[in-house]
Amino acid sequence: MRYGLVGAGMMGVEHINNLAITPGAVVTALADPTGSSLGWAKTALKERADDVAVFDDAAGLAASGLCDAVIVASPNHTHRDVLVPLFDAGLHILCEKPVATRIEDARWIVDRAAQSDKVFWTAMEYRFMPPAAEFIAEVKAGRIGRLQMLSIREHRFPFLPKVGDWNRFSRNTGGTMVEKCCHFFDLMRLITGAEAVRVYCSGAMDVNHLDEDYAGERPDIIDNSYTTVDFDNGVRAMLDLSMFADGAENQEEIAAVGDQARLEVLIPEGAIVYSPRVGFMNPKAVERRLVDVDAAALNAGSHHGSTFYEHQKFNAAVRGAGPVEVTAHDGMMAVAIGAAAEISAREHRVVEMAELGV
Repeated sequence: MRYGLVGAGMMGVEHINNLAITPGAVVTALADPTGSSLGWAKTALKERADDVAVFDDAAGLAASGLCDAVIVASPNHTHRDVLVPLFDAGLHILCEKPVATRIEDARWIVDRAAQSDKVFWTAMEYRFMPPAAEFIAEVKAGRIGRLQMLSIREHRFPFLPKVGDWNRFSRNTGGTMVEKCCHFFDLMRLITGAEAVRVYCSGAMDVNHLDEDYAGERPDIIDNSYTTVDFDNGVRAMLDLSMFADGAENQEEIAAVGDQARLEVLIPEGAIVYSPRVGFMNPKAVERRLVDVDAAALNAGSHHGSTFYEHQKFNAAVRGAGPVEVTAHDGMMAVAIGAAAEISAREHRVVEMAELGV
């Protein structure tokens, strides 16, 4: 399968490294207007770099006839414009999250994807981290009984520098609750099997980027927040985000509590912890195990092996050997919850999802 990449920066390089260990995958084209990004991509391609065509934009890549599938890893705010020629050329598409920065653009992408007979896949890597995938499967299988509460904690490092510093401003990213947290809102929808009804977010930029100045402009991205989400099946969920907690042992901690037990997953430790109800003052019956991740998958990226496993599933979907597991609609709904959280944090109020028209 011939792959093109639109956007050759840090995430584009991670995709190249994972395609290198995906059977039958070959990168044939790159599109990026920035020389330094193209240089990183060519370094990742190693001896194949000279065989890969380079284009200034997505339109040139789309018209080349060199690709069967294209990965979109360009800055968030460019996705809609980038996707136009890719849809027009009838290509299979894996589009990085967030699928768009605005709900109206995400809705346009959903409509265009529905008109195509090709695969459109929203890249939500966190679904495919092996420990997280096992955790989700166990919740779905009823190991904790009826799910009632879901909490997700990400305590991590600040946003990394990007070309042109585009990720320092909400107008380019959709805001932290869209850019970063769409992953977690997607997980909430997946695990609860329900849709969000209302969102409350308390968040601000309190620690990171305070001394940064870009042509007289200060960054405006949230670096810590608490978000609660009510779902239409009665489940409530909570996200605890800190982007100045890079010393934490585990970056992600997810806990699901049902009427019979609690289940946790800790990443990168890879532990799944099962804690059944035992009654007051009775001995605990906690079970703990580690989920292995293939070393090659771990070494090919910074998302706990998930990008590799995602690519195997996307590749299968393109070949007709598997389903599309993360649709354009999934991408849009994750953006919508993130957008509601951004509004809530700015306006200090509960936001009903109906206000956003989704």
